[in-house]
Amino acid sequence: MSQEKNKGIGFFEKYLTVWVLLCMAAGILVGKFLPGIPDVLEGFQYAGQNLPIAVLIWIMIFPMMMKIDFQSIKNVRKNPSGILISSGSSWLIKPFLMFGLATLFFKVIFQAFIPADLAQDFVTGAVLLGVAPCTAMVFVWSHLTKGDPAHTLVQVSVNDLLILVLFVPLVQILLGVNGVTIPWDTLFFSIVLFVVVPLAGGALTRFLMIQKKGIEYFNERFLPKFDGITTLGLLLTLIIIFSFQGDIILEQPLFVLLIAVPLVLQNVISANFTYLICKWTKQPHNIAAPASLIAASDFFELSVAVAIALFGPNSPVVLACTVGVLTEVPVMLLLVRFINKTHHWFLKEV
Repeated sequence: MSQEKNKGIGFFEKYLTVWVLLCMAAGILVGKFLPGIPDVLEGFQYAGQNLPIAVLIWIMIFPMMMKIDFQSIKNVRKNPSGILISSGSSWLIKPFLMFGLATLFFKVIFQAFIPADLAQDFVTGAVLLGVAPCTAMVFVWSHLTKGDPAHTLVQVSVNDLLILVLFVPLVQILLGVNGVTIPWDTLFFSIVLFVVVPLAGGALTRFLMIQKKGIEYFNERFLPKFDGITTLGLLLTLIIIFSFQGDIILEQPLFVLLIAVPLVLQNVISANFTYLICKWTKQPHNIAAPASLIAASDFFELSVAVAIALFGPNSPVVLACTVGVLTEVPVMLLLVRFINKTHHWFLKEV
């Protein structure tokens, strides 16, 4: 499979934090000196969706979805404990951990710096981020730790299916605790628009291309054509988002740093908890590595899309989600380094 031949993290992905910072600066400058551009972009709305951002998010997500092989789910029986640990961490622990950390920091520890209404918005953004476990980027992190590609593929496929049934109720439960009411139909529509449609399109494209050209052509020649498209879509989306977010960032740049604190802690705690559970249950390192990295990382593309659909592109909720994009790559690379240095903690790979 293509993940096995992955040469590692690409140039754009390796320096994603730098590109995000540059796009943040570009977006802020556009919003400040060319305010007509975000005004025009904000006018392209349909069914509550900002159409330019929706198109860019599809561009981000579609190449990822073509990598998913749902036939691999039949391989769950080969290592059910690894899948159970990873899924349990992603869906039973991580969302609640994110909610708890965001509430603690934004509403208690940082209450002297963040007004109450903004604190609530930042918690909402953090929840949307924490309830969406990572998908395709995990292939990169897993490869860098010599993780089992079959296990990684199965877990990504399982997560994409679980998102369809768990994302909406978990968001409703966690936000409902703070009295934030979100229409069910809007949430479901967002899931259909940004998960079901690209997932179905990716699966159909994968099936037709493999049937016509074969799996080797699909992995070695077709998929590489989309290299960089996901990152380009992400960066263009960020420029638009930060053109809307410029005022709040210029007035309170400290907010970006404060938002990052619970997000980074969630990544680190989730990864280490899952890693230690794998060690305790005597999983091999090539299972423990991807399991912990899957538990730590976020499907920030989906979070940003849903936040925009629910609250609009200039909402502080969207800002909280986009800070997750800024922090995730350097944090995940540090976790990869830690996991590689502790290889000797685990059993020999199977």
